[in-house]
Amino acid sequence: MNREIYDRIANGEAAHFKQERGLIAVWGKESVQFLNGMITNDVAKLGDGEEMLAAFPNAQGRLIAIVRVRRDGDRFLFETEAATREKVFQNLYRFTFAGDFFVEDRSDAYDYFSTFNSQLSNNGLKFTTGRMDGVFLPIGEVPSDSVEIDSGTFETMRIERGRPLYGVDCDDTTIVPELGIDGLISYTKGCYIGQEIIARIHFRGHVAKQLRGLDLSGMVEPGSELTADGKSAGRVTSVAPGSLAALGYVRYDHLADGTELACGSAQAIVRSFVK
Repeated sequence: MNREIYDRIANGEAAHFKQERGLIAVWGKESVQFLNGMITNDVAKLGDGEEMLAAFPNAQGRLIAIVRVRRDGDRFLFETEAATREKVFQNLYRFTFAGDFFVEDRSDAYDYFSTFNSQLSNNGLKFTTGRMDGVFLPIGEVPSDSVEIDSGTFETMRIERGRPLYGVDCDDTTIVPELGIDGLISYTKGCYIGQEIIARIHFRGHVAKQLRGLDLSGMVEPGSELTADGKSAGRVTSVAPGSLAALGYVRYDHLADGTELACGSAQAIVRSFVK
C-alpha cells in the first residue's frame, strides 16, 4: 500500500483504480418479469437513472454473483466482477428464448474505474450504490479529475469498505444473507430462484455466520481462525496490505460491533464497514 496516496485520499483527494468488470445490458417488454424471477432485489422499483444492489442466487440460495443494477431508459445495466461476468451473462441469456427479453455483453467496449472522492466529470456509465463508486468509460478514456492508485492501495480501500471479492471473500458456497450487505435483498417482492431458502433464514431464524470488518492488533494470514474462549468464532478471508484491516466471517453470537476475538497471537475487533 502507498501510504502517501492513501492519506491523500483520506484527506479528500480524488483517485481512481482501473480494473476489469462486467457490463451486461438487458431490455425487452418482459425484462422486469424475467429479472425479478432471477435476482434478490426488485427492479420494478427502479426509476430511470436509479440503481440498486442485487444478487443472483442458485436454487439453494447460494451466491452466483453480486451485481449493481442501473435503469437506463428502457434498459437495465448490470455491473459485476470480472470473475462473475460470464455467469451473469449466461444466467440472463438463457431466458432470451422464452419471451421478449434481450441481453448484450458490453464489457469489451469500456474500461472500468473504481473511484474515490471523484466528481466523475467525464461522460460515462456511473455506478454509485454499494460501498465503492465506479464508472465505465469508452476504451482509452480515464477519469480526468483524479490520480491513479496502485493495486495494494486499492485492495486496502476495498477491504476497509467491506466490498467482498468473489473467489476470496465469497463464492458459490456462500448463502446470500451471509454477505451482510444492506439493500441487497427484497423480502416483499414475488418469488425468485432461491427465494424460499433466503426468506426462511430471514423470517424464521438467522444465518450461522456473516461477513464483517475486523480491526487487527497484528498481522495475520487469510484463512486464519477466529476464536472466542478457545472456541471457533469464524475465519479471516482478506487482510489489507500495509494495514491492520481485514474481512472475515464471524459466527452469529459474535457479530456485535466491538466484539473482541482472538486470531492466533493477535486480537480482532469486529466492526461495521466504512461507508
